[in-house]
Amino acid sequence: MSKGKDIRRLFIKSKRSFRRRLPPIQSGDRIDYKNMGLICRFISEQGKILSRRVNRLTLKQQRLITVAIKQARILSSLPFLNNEKQFEKSESTAKITPLRKKNRN
Repeated sequence: MSKGKDIRRLFIKSKRSFRRRLPPIQSGDRIDYKNMGLICRFISEQGKILSRRVNRLTLKQQRLITVAIKQARILSSLPFLNNEKQFEKSESTAKITPLRKKNRN
């Protein structure tokens, strides 16, 4: 290889970040439907359960989170859908218009 390519490779490798992120669930955290602070971190703004890739969870943790979220929804601790903004928007933009008669010539 040429000297220029070696220098570029070193430069690219040095740009990478080696910062470790904290795991989303600590070893002492209990995953159940009562722990709302933990559960709310794994739900999107619309109320959907986020995927494993987004959450950075193991398969076992994702299953436990999913079960806990579903239990919380059934017990009415969490809403099934969180679309309050959409509802407010549709109310304000909806206008009642009178029926128009067709003009017949």
